[in-house]
Amino acid sequence: MAVTDHPLVGLGYARPSERRDFVRLQGRYATSESAIVAEEVPVALVYNGRPYVVVMGTPTDLEDLAVGFSVTEGIVAGASDLRRVDVVRASHGIEVQMQVSAEDAERLGDRARGLVSRTGCGLCGVETIGDALRVPAVVGSTLFVSPDALWKAASELSGRQTINNETSTVHGAGWATPDGDLHIVREDVGRHNALDKVLGALARGGRAASDGFVVVTSRASYEMVQKAAMCGVELLAAISRPTGLAIRFADAANVTLAALVRGESGNVYCHPHRISPTQSRSMT
Repeated sequence: MAVTDHPLVGLGYARPSERRDFVRLQGRYATSESAIVAEEVPVALVYNGRPYVVVMGTPTDLEDLAVGFSVTEGIVAGASDLRRVDVVRASHGIEVQMQVSAEDAERLGDRARGLVSRTGCGLCGVETIGDALRVPAVVGSTLFVSPDALWKAASELSGRQTINNETSTVHGAGWATPDGDLHIVREDVGRHNALDKVLGALARGGRAASDGFVVVTSRASYEMVQKAAMCGVELLAAISRPTGLAIRFADAANVTLAALVRGESGNVYCHPHRISPTQSRSMT
């Protein structure tokens, strides 16, 4: 089937956003209007010619997504273990075709294949609770930032979400240096995808994730902590609340977890020593 014949994919599948017409209802009146909406397309991740999983994502920075996903899901140890990454248009959407070693492919074959993941699924290819709840190795303790750096990075992330600023639909993730300057920003309809893209971009560029911190526009779920810790991230900041499991994961992995980071306020749920306030006060 040709791409243009597919009723759900169509011609716009390779663009991150599309203008769509709609009818606005207000009271008893109706008007014809249009707005930019974010695209959501199936992206098949294929290793050594064998489909592994399909994620629903935004069709941008897919090489970063492939590398980040492969590392954070424990498929490969690092970006250099992916011998080839090709983004290929397919009749059903987009395929990212990767080549890994025979050893990695054999290990991958022991996990479930051909799964369909909902938008930004963080549990791809796992069969047991033990697989899902794998605690990463404990991260280091070399990062220290000021609260101002945290506020700065979170504020900059919102302003640099080009797709979301048009559509108000997609998640964002960013990596900042300790002074709060954002060096990498990625977007996707899936929050896990956005984070994987950032971590993939770091890995592809040969930059250590531990040299800075990550901010995300989504809630802090345990999968987000898990992925960040897999790459050595010492501080994860989110604009929404964390789950209890996310806090336990972060505590076990020595990750500083900050949430509800909005404006100049935020809650640090574990390992607050990496964020050095200029002053503190006791609550009585």
